[in-house]
Amino acid sequence: MNEGLGRRGELLPYKGDFYLWSYVPSIPAAVILIIIFLVLSAAHTWKMIHNRLWFCIPFVIGGFLEVIGFIGRAMANKATDKLGPYIIQSVFLLIPPSMFAASIYMTLGRIIRGLGPKAESCSIVRVKWLTTLFVVGDVFSFLVQSSGAGIMAAGDDPTMGENIIIGGLVIQVLFFGLFVVAAVIFQLRYRKIGNNWRVVGSSNTASVFDWERMLMMLYATSALILIRCFFRIVEYVMGADAYPLKNEWTLYIFDALLMAAVMIIFYIWYPSRVQDFQELQNRDSADLAYVTSEAHLSRS
Repeated sequence: MNEGLGRRGELLPYKGDFYLWSYVPSIPAAVILIIIFLVLSAAHTWKMIHNRLWFCIPFVIGGFLEVIGFIGRAMANKATDKLGPYIIQSVFLLIPPSMFAASIYMTLGRIIRGLGPKAESCSIVRVKWLTTLFVVGDVFSFLVQSSGAGIMAAGDDPTMGENIIIGGLVIQVLFFGLFVVAAVIFQLRYRKIGNNWRVVGSSNTASVFDWERMLMMLYATSALILIRCFFRIVEYVMGADAYPLKNEWTLYIFDALLMAAVMIIFYIWYPSRVQDFQELQNRDSADLAYVTSEAHLSRS
């Protein structure tokens, strides 16, 4: 059995000669990640409430699920023969990317709607269906992965559980791929209209929204989640004797650190201005409708 990170507890069998773990999970590594995700989740909670961006609720939930998952790993250090900590870390570290993805999908829809009717015409999917399509796909992936994790946790047919999880991860990759394609096509089409979105406010000064920079944020976070999904697929396909499952560092590099990077990038380039400019555009649209109505009444 390969050693993990840091000081060890004792590696004990779950039943007979069957081991849940190939190493004893590291407490120091788990505690560091608990602190990191707790701080990031708290920061995202504050930013979400401050900006009233409720579509980021799944993102915040994903962060706290990471915290619970690493608490499970810390607990497992002294309980490698117990099923509870193993299930906690397995399930709660598997699900967060689906939660992050939901908010990422909804961000694109709000960017396009905020840019106005011309931008909506550049989307390959009608904006009213864009968010629904990808979020439904994400929820489906989430449910498939959760059911697979449940079957594995029950211990009745671990192989079937692994195969179901692989299927859920593949679904997640496919929808993420379609999402990136939709975003790139929108970007190329809208770039022909203009490099920036300019909205004229009540002061008659142009406000510029760097929509492409926000798309870059979506691309970066999507790429990191995709890398993590491919890692998990390889992990489950290779099976219990695979190198990733025998070496703890792989989970921290190809899962934990990638998801922490997703939260950091999303926080730095937070989609708060989408809300501001959407409200401004709605106000300007209302003003335009009022002026048009007054002009019509004056002619009649």
